[in-house]
Amino acid sequence: MVNVSMVATELPADPVISGLSGDSRAVKPGFLFAAFKGKRADGADFIEDALSRGAAALLIGSDGPTVRDVAVPVLIDPNPRRCYALLAAQFYRKQPKSIAAVTGTNGKSSVVSFLRQIWCLNGRSAASLGTLGLESAPVSIPLTLTTPDPPVIHDQLARLATHGVNHLAIEASSHGLDQHRIDGVNVNIAGFTNLSRDHLDYHGSLAQYLSAKARLFGDVMAPGGVAVLNRDTPCYPRLMEICRERDHRVIQYGQGVRKDKGDIGNIDLIDVKATPDGLRLSVGYMGQTAVVEVSLLGKFQAENLLCAVGLAVADGVPFEAVIECVSSVVGVRGRMELVGRSHSGAGIYVDYAHTPDALQSALQALRFHISGRLHLVFGCGGERDRGKRSLMGRVAANLSDRVIVTDDNPRGEDAAIIRADILRDCRNAIEVGDRAAAIASSIAQLECGDALLIAGKGHETHQILGDHTVEFDDATVVRTAVGVQEL
Repeated sequence: MVNVSMVATELPADPVISGLSGDSRAVKPGFLFAAFKGKRADGADFIEDALSRGAAALLIGSDGPTVRDVAVPVLIDPNPRRCYALLAAQFYRKQPKSIAAVTGTNGKSSVVSFLRQIWCLNGRSAASLGTLGLESAPVSIPLTLTTPDPPVIHDQLARLATHGVNHLAIEASSHGLDQHRIDGVNVNIAGFTNLSRDHLDYHGSLAQYLSAKARLFGDVMAPGGVAVLNRDTPCYPRLMEICRERDHRVIQYGQGVRKDKGDIGNIDLIDVKATPDGLRLSVGYMGQTAVVEVSLLGKFQAENLLCAVGLAVADGVPFEAVIECVSSVVGVRGRMELVGRSHSGAGIYVDYAHTPDALQSALQALRFHISGRLHLVFGCGGERDRGKRSLMGRVAANLSDRVIVTDDNPRGEDAAIIRADILRDCRNAIEVGDRAAAIASSIAQLECGDALLIAGKGHETHQILGDHTVEFDDATVVRTAVGVQEL
């Protein structure tokens, strides 16, 4: 139970609520119902349904419709999503003592997983929360959003704290930050990976996209936190300015050796070399240099690992202790994951790359490790940023030897139109709409020394077609095609 007036002061009554929901179908007696206005529906249209299910209070925006003749208190707030998040934090109360949030276009899932592993290898009880769900020793729960709604987040935080988990790494998506989903989470460390084109169908411009991500440092993390920033990204100066204004300490990470120091210091990626099973990295920090081998593919994964190292150091884990354990860090499901080998011995990889920059990084990573041809199967999601489709087609044409363009969650769009958008700048590609058939066709063409990248879906286990979903897992399709269950 929580007294709403502990968060919101302007109420016509003093309700005590037993839960919160922004979905009227999930409302139970005693719940507060938050009637948000969305792009496709207006929560105000479902107030009557929420009341019929026993809602004890309503939350609406100050620009929403006037609600009259209801027997429950109505909270009117100029920023109802933020108010909702703070109410959720007050309702569930408990949180892990150390929470690191990571934002950026690419790499968030890998960074939070790497950080969780580093913490655990150093004796901390830790968890990670994001695209891959909630992962920890006490509990593992799949979720549908990178950054879930506030009651879901705070429910999981409270469960983790109750189970003795004191360290949490959480992904902070641009949607989640813009919609205030992690407001009220006690973030004390924040990391930034990189910025490239994505989600412009939602944000409208790259500037607005960056502004949403910058909220993590300018609004969500309380002043005096620690920021771990990629100094090689063009938006680094703006993020540094925000951090100075908020009195955040800063750890910088990036390529090469820098003489200038962050507030705490630089973590330098001095050198990267390919090995048969991964990478050999030379890493510098505060005058120390360490050489480590990791079972990760691609320079971008080395950068993700550096971000995780910086976050662990920011939390107080000694650099030497972090370096001692990073060779034991393993990759993330659906991120440059080797899921099978063809009969010729060619490696078949699945990756979540669904932006031009991520696709480029993944293809360059594999090229680093092979002697033969590089094959690619990919598509683009429907009802998403249409402008990136031709850009991804151009990347595919420039960096792959053989490309099949296929379907990837067309949703309500005509899949043939999506494929045509990609093919506009990928003219030598083969078009195979059926994703399973596309994968099987590409596998059949693999020769010794080749590699196949299946990009876009990564860990996902469903294909979204129109208004319904069907089971579909790239890794499972590969294993069926090559006749094995697991590597």
